[in-house]
Amino acid sequence: MDTAQWKDHIARGGADAELARLYGSPAPAARYLALLDAFEVRFGTAEAVIASAPGRTEICGNHTDHQRGMVLCAAVTMDTLAVAAPSGDHSVTLLSEGYPELRLSLEDVSPRPEEAGTTAALIRGVAAGFRQRGLQTGGFRAAVTSTVLSGGGLSSSASFEILIGALFARLFNGTELPPMELAKIGQAAERDWFGKPCGLMDQAACAGGGISLIDFLSPAEPKAERIDFDYRETGYVLCAVDTRTSHADLTEEYAAIPRDMFAVAAALGAEVLRLADERRLGDPSLRARLSPVALDRAEHFFRENERVPRMAEALRRRDMPRVIELMNESGRSSRELLRNVVPAGDPSRDGMAVALDRAEALLRGRGAWRVHGGGFAGCIQCLVPAPDYDAFREEMDGFYGDGACFELRVRPVGPWFLS
Repeated sequence: MDTAQWKDHIARGGADAELARLYGSPAPAARYLALLDAFEVRFGTAEAVIASAPGRTEICGNHTDHQRGMVLCAAVTMDTLAVAAPSGDHSVTLLSEGYPELRLSLEDVSPRPEEAGTTAALIRGVAAGFRQRGLQTGGFRAAVTSTVLSGGGLSSSASFEILIGALFARLFNGTELPPMELAKIGQAAERDWFGKPCGLMDQAACAGGGISLIDFLSPAEPKAERIDFDYRETGYVLCAVDTRTSHADLTEEYAAIPRDMFAVAAALGAEVLRLADERRLGDPSLRARLSPVALDRAEHFFRENERVPRMAEALRRRDMPRVIELMNESGRSSRELLRNVVPAGDPSRDGMAVALDRAEALLRGRGAWRVHGGGFAGCIQCLVPAPDYDAFREEMDGFYGDGACFELRVRPVGPWFLS
């Protein structure tokens, strides 16, 4: 359909059932109509597709993926949404809400140092991943909007990478890629073009949909298992609190975590910690060669990696006391061993620690609270009894501002096209 036909279809309620399955009720038809309007204002009426890719939440497995560990993660209903049409050449024009218009050519998709940390780098990197696999790419025009909180640990960059990959697959190859293959393309774009060291969890969660237990022991063929679980059905609300803290100048803090873990793995004679003998972690000779922080971070990996399958089993059994216990264990391990709550280089940036303490005081042992994602800034994750959620949200919003606390609802699918 062209954009005018899409608008008529959505305005008449033709997409309501699909959108309700994706987001829950009420269906966000107005957001889709506004994006179609934005596309037409800039590009005119055109044959177009409407695509969405979710953000993600990490349920357990904080900083385990880059050591080929296990993670428990979920796609969420917050998403990156695009109206897109082929441009007929190699040119990309991206109109993204809240940002300057982006233009680039995909004739050359090699990494460019001056594009590090930019959206252009992600698009170029995803295109390169397709070409490396013998797949087609092309230019496109798109209007994009996102409800995935940027810098909040919900993987706005991975959501965007998966969206662009889904568009290349649909527009220029007439197909869909397997979720893990799409995830690998996105990870390479973020790591090698954008310049951010990352594991595969973020992209795998966004590409796979639902709640997934993922084992990265074999990097070439990670194993993913879907977990059927709904927090609301058990009487709890999984939510995030945006602490309104900035990730600016924290790249080195993030990079130090995998660097420390790799250093310990090397000292133990292994490529990554998953392949190391954790019994040797207490070897006194290691204390002379490695920092206490690095050894604590390795200890976190081993404990957290064991915790992931236990959390998955607790979800399968709907054992909420156990879920709460394990979630709080994960949070304590991240704070005390992984040390990704307060940046070592700037102890005054204690916003995450304050938020965790506030959540603990409000929940009084009735729920759980933990650092979310990379840490140091952004969001914390909480599990709140449903009857207490409104009061909890009101308290957190009162401290951090309206909308700071929001529910994390699991989305059943990864990249998706309106039909």
